[in-house]
Amino acid sequence: MTRRTVRIAMNGMTGRMGYRQHLVRSVLALREQGGLDLGDGTVLWPEPVLVGRREDALREIAGRHGLAHVSTDLDAVLADPAVDVYFDSQVTSAREASIRKAITAGKHVYTEKPTATGLDGALELARLARRKGIRHGVVQDKIFLPGLRKLKRLVDGGFFGRVLSVRGEFGYWVFEGDRQPAQRPSWNYRAEDGGGIVVDMFPHWEYVLHELFGRVVSVQALATTHIPRRWDEHGRPYGATADDAAYGIFELDGGAVAQINSSWAVRVHRDELVEFQVDGTEGSAVAGLRHCRAQHLSATPRPVWDPDVPATEVFRDQWREVPDDTESGNGFKAQWELFLRHVHAGTPYRWDLLAGARGVQLAELGLRSSAEGRRVDVPEIVL
Repeated sequence: MTRRTVRIAMNGMTGRMGYRQHLVRSVLALREQGGLDLGDGTVLWPEPVLVGRREDALREIAGRHGLAHVSTDLDAVLADPAVDVYFDSQVTSAREASIRKAITAGKHVYTEKPTATGLDGALELARLARRKGIRHGVVQDKIFLPGLRKLKRLVDGGFFGRVLSVRGEFGYWVFEGDRQPAQRPSWNYRAEDGGGIVVDMFPHWEYVLHELFGRVVSVQALATTHIPRRWDEHGRPYGATADDAAYGIFELDGGAVAQINSSWAVRVHRDELVEFQVDGTEGSAVAGLRHCRAQHLSATPRPVWDPDVPATEVFRDQWREVPDDTESGNGFKAQWELFLRHVHAGTPYRWDLLAGARGVQLAELGLRSSAEGRRVDVPEIVL
């Protein structure tokens, strides 16, 4: 067995998502399992290089996990020929320029989304990556979660017949920060820093809908700021300039309609923080992060509307759990494994910077739809 080291410059690891999901639960988890076995006698050994602005924070993380390499000089890290891959989990407003530097330096790129603050920038990154001949990927973690993998299995097996509609509910109450600390960083609520739930979540909905049901061909959205005043990490009040809730209707190629509500100002009354209900001519299913329940046409009850008579049916009991067919681990780690295989073994990989640009496009057009109060077509983009 040959061990091959892949050195990964990881930018943004002092943030919640970068540290927990990408460093600890993905890259370090790969090291804990002995590396990534490529199946040809080669094991990839990921070696993180932590990059950021605060050297003391980087060194604290490195010391906690026994890592050797930290730097506050991104240019120097990208100039190092030993660095193979650049990963970006910074705030949105800083991402585009850093990715452009990495591509120019000839590094393979894997990044969180959105890839840029606007479609023009996102497309330019995809074009630059193609010209440089580097391999590139964008995090699209939701489709690697157990619940949505089960849902895709139903779609691929023809369970639904013709899909009619998709209804999604996402969100939870993010505390304002005065009486209880907020669960999200304050920049999420400042548009000038790249914040807003449309920019954050519409790229997710684009790839979920695209992957499972078809391309989004139009969007009608209402974005709003329900909580206009919040408190930052230092206890200082500030005015929220970004949307914290969005209500979207998406027409899909093929005629299905998706309606997805996204909110950081909603209290949870569902089984999981995100749930999708899919209704088709032959069956329906409800999927969350981990679970998926289905009801076939042959087992569909015959409810009758009568507001004067108490309901005697327990409707939830009429759905059947879709079983696991494979062992599902962390969705972020699963996609890291696929991307590293793509980089070093050339295996197919379609979740690239062009796919990331589609997510940026949908967010941009969703905000335009909300501002103009109308439905907006979503043209297909090609490089």
